[in-house]
Amino acid sequence: MRNAMGFVAGLIFGIGLIVSGMSDPAKVLNFLDILGPWDPSLAFVMGGASVTAFLGYRLVWRRDAPVLGKTFDLPTGTTIDAPLLTGAAIFGAGWGLGGFCPGPAWTSLAMGAPGTLVFLPAMLVGIVLADLGKSATRLASKGA
Repeated sequence: MRNAMGFVAGLIFGIGLIVSGMSDPAKVLNFLDILGPWDPSLAFVMGGASVTAFLGYRLVWRRDAPVLGKTFDLPTGTTIDAPLLTGAAIFGAGWGLGGFCPGPAWTSLAMGAPGTLVFLPAMLVGIVLADLGKSATRLASKGA
């Protein structure tokens, strides 16, 4: 049931991306181009999402446990380190250059947007390489 609800949540997210126009990389790039044909609509979408998330969290934290689980899965890491900063920089550069981040890229693929045919395979290769790099680092640290 948890996987089904995760699928439904992802589907709602994808529909929201399409309705808001955020699956169009040109719209995202126009938001980032403050000296060109600037489009502030992404700021309104992010603001609406922030308000919705804020209200949703206020309701969820009143519960002792999630509806479909025994405990809340909360991140425990608080360290700002080189891998975090490197990942953020790569994410930001990819978003700025391509106009895509992972969620909208998958949505754009379903809509047949041509840029996704380059972006998604590159993103997947990056994910695999990052995972291999983490595994190699863990193995090296255990052997030292």
